Amino acid sequence: MKILVCIKRVIDYNVRIRVKADGSGVETANVKMSMNPFDEIAVEEAVRLKEKGIATEVVAVTIGIEAALDVLRSALAMGADRAIHITTDVEIQPLAAAKLLKAVIDKEAPQLVITGKQAIDDDCNQTGQMLAALLGWGQGTFASKLELDNGSAVVTREVDGGLMTVKLKLPCVVTTDLRLNEPRYATLPNIMKARSKPLAKMTVAELGVDVAPRLTILKMEEPKKRKGGSKVASSEILVDKLRNEAKVI
Repeated sequence: MKILVCIKRVIDYNVRIRVKADGSGVETANVKMSMNPFDEIAVEEAVRLKEKGIATEVVAVTIGIEAALDVLRSALAMGADRAIHITTDVEIQPLAAAKLLKAVIDKEAPQLVITGKQAIDDDCNQTGQMLAALLGWGQGTFASKLELDNGSAVVTREVDGGLMTVKLKLPCVVTTDLRLNEPRYATLPNIMKARSKPLAKMTVAELGVDVAPRLTILKMEEPKKRKGGSKVASSEILVDKLRNEAKVI
């Protein structure tokens, strides 16, 4: 079984986000970037399936500028067998990403596609679902548990009332949630080995996909600063503050 894992380069989750002065977006110059945390979980799950002997090959794919190579190297160091870099300097929105990934999947013919449920930069939570729709495959989103058995994928996901379990025929698309696993740290020997693993490059033109943005950001601004909390001496004062200051009752 071949597993294809879709990953994205985003601002590191430990970095404090700063909005540009002109409100056109967030500041990325001289900012630490890393693999999207949900995509790390996807890579880890694919590697674990290979270690169990269920998968035979794990292929990591990313879309972006030349600097996006670093997240592919991270995936290779975690245990992916090879990587594909779709190079572009254009902003890639979810639908365009799904179309590009579909073009790669048509070439690679994997039996399972795993990706993070969302990227922490735009929080769209759309690419996995759009990809499944374009492929005509089943989808299991927000997976907190994944089991493969006899040509099927059994996905457990958390819902408001507890847990939901769905059974999908392979091939299918699975998006990962936080509790699926805990990603490993890449060891120094594996980081060195990653340098010699195959890494292919493709262009948007080669894949024949229109990636023109369909959404326009009008303005981006930081949320208003919250006031500090305070203690009250009685429930009567609390109700008064909620009614007259917070105006929530």
